Formats: sequence, structure tokens, C-alpha cells
Amino acid sequence: MTDASARWKQWHEDRTAAVSAPYGPLALTGTHWLEDRPDGRIPDIPGLWTADGDAVVLSATEADGLSVDGRPFAGRVRLGADAGPVAHARVALGERRLVVLVREGVWGVRDYDPGSAARRAFRGIAAGAYDPHWSVPGRFTPYARSRTVRVPNADGRARGLALAGELAFLLDGRERTLRAAVQPDGTLWAVFADATSGKSSFRFRFLYAEAPDAEGRTTVDFNRAVLPPCAFADHFICPFPPPGNTLDLAIPVGERSLL
Repeated sequence: MTDASARWKQWHEDRTAAVSAPYGPLALTGTHWLEDRPDGRIPDIPGLWTADGDAVVLSATEADGLSVDGRPFAGRVRLGADAGPVAHARVALGERRLVVLVREGVWGVRDYDPGSAARRAFRGIAAGAYDPHWSVPGRFTPYARSRTVRVPNADGRARGLALAGELAFLLDGRERTLRAAVQPDGTLWAVFADATSGKSSFRFRFLYAEAPDAEGRTTVDFNRAVLPPCAFADHFICPFPPPGNTLDLAIPVGERSLL
């Protein structure tokens, strides 16, 4: 086993552990948009949840069994979007975590349950064996200004996807490009499909690349292509690939499906 193959094996093991963690993506049992709940009541979640401008207002009684910031809660509180790890969400119901989120001005609540059926049924992630052919140099060229394109999301709604530039690389003798976003830590993120998508792999995947250097150089490693969160739970709102991000070749490596 080469050093690169050994590193990939460890990465795959770490990734499997992360997605199956108590508050990983397999634990998500619902995403509830408050605009769809005008009475403020969410199925199987106590309290009244209403959007109010730049926050969500939660009203609950002691009998509801909710806690806020680690303490039993009764009364009324304004909640902003949770920004940290799911385990640290402000609102809890026993072991469940109720995560407040906002997308394009629409407020919602996500319900994470470590005892979810999906987490109990999880057996692993099918992935292609490491192959150095699919790890190549890349060059990122940023746009003069960020662009936002509307793309369908996994929940059937269309939302804006911010794109910061294009990631170019050579594969099988041809230059190819993916439109990519830049993460807060500088890493690149691209949503892509290929000739295996919807057949021997999930309908699309995510690719991350290390932050480019001053000349835009990075590595494009499809061995580390990952399944999007919506492959683990139907309640995520993953964006589909933007125009130009469907590759006309089969990429047999990276995460492919759940076992």
C-alpha cells in the first residue's frame, strides 16, 4: 500500500465515523420550514415556533420538556440561526437537537435524533479503491466578482448557489473545468455529476480541494469525492450541480453510495 493509498484509507475511515456520529447527517429526521407552519406548530416537536424578522421566536411551557442553553425552558425566547456543531444547538428535547436555520430569508427548524432509523441501519459507504490516476493538479481562476446561479435543490425548491470561480484540470488528455465556491477557510467546493451519476453512484457528489496558493494551484482529487448530505437523509436541501458541472466521463472513485 502506498502512502497516498494509506492516507486515503484513513480518510475514508474518518469520514465513515463522522457521518455515523450521534449528530451526523444520518441523525436528521426532519427539516421544517416555518412558512409552511402558520400556526407555529411542528409535528412531533413541542412549543410554538414562529418567524419574526431576523429571528425565530420559541414559546413553550415547562411541560413541553424543552431546554435552551442547557437549562429547562419555559417562556419566550428569540433564536438566531445556529452556527456551531449540531451537538451545541441551543434548543434540545432530551437527546434530540433542534437546530434553527435560515435560507434566503426563510426560517426553519431541523430535528436531529441520535436514535434515528437511518443511523441504526447504517452499514457504511461504498467507495472506489484509491487510484492515483484521479488525483491531478488543478488551477483555480476566480471570477472578478462572485456569481449566483439558481439551481434546483434536493427538496424540490430552487435556490441561489454562489460561485467564486472555475477550477481547471487535465483528465484523460482533455482540460476540464468545474465551477466552484470558496469556503470560509479558503477550500474550494464544487457540486458535480459524471457519467456514473444516478447509475453506479449517487445522482451527484461534492468535491473539495485545498485552498489554492497565490498562483491558483491546488490538487483535484476525485478519490475524495463525497456523497452530499441528502444521500444520508432526505431532509437536507443539497444543491444540484450548476450548469457546466456535469462531466462527460465516468469517475469510478470516491464515495458512491450507501452500503
